[in-house]
Amino acid sequence: MSYKLLILPSALSDIQVAISYYNKQQEGLGKRFHQTIKLAFDTLKTNPFYQIKYDTIRCYYAKPFPYLIHFKVEEQAKTITIIAIIHTSRNPNDWPVQ
Repeated sequence: MSYKLLILPSALSDIQVAISYYNKQQEGLGKRFHQTIKLAFDTLKTNPFYQIKYDTIRCYYAKPFPYLIHFKVEEQAKTITIIAIIHTSRNPNDWPVQ
C-alpha cells in the first residue's frame, strides 16, 4: 500500500537551502542531494514506519547526506506529512519541529 506524501512549505525550503549550499560546495552535489531526498520519499511512501523520535514525529536518515527527514504518518488517511529536513549537526533545541 502506497502512502500519499504531503510536503510542508518549510520542508521544501529546507531542501532548497541544502541544494543551494551543496551546489556552492561542488558542481552537481546539489543534484545528488535532491536525488537522495527523492529516493528517500519513495522509500517512505511504501514503508513509513521508522522510529518515533519524539511525540508522533518519525525520522529517516538521508544517507549519505547528514540530514534527517522529520515526518508524521496518518495511518487512517494513508498520508505522510514531511515537516522538516534538518542537518544532523543542528542543535535539536533550535529545530522548528517539536
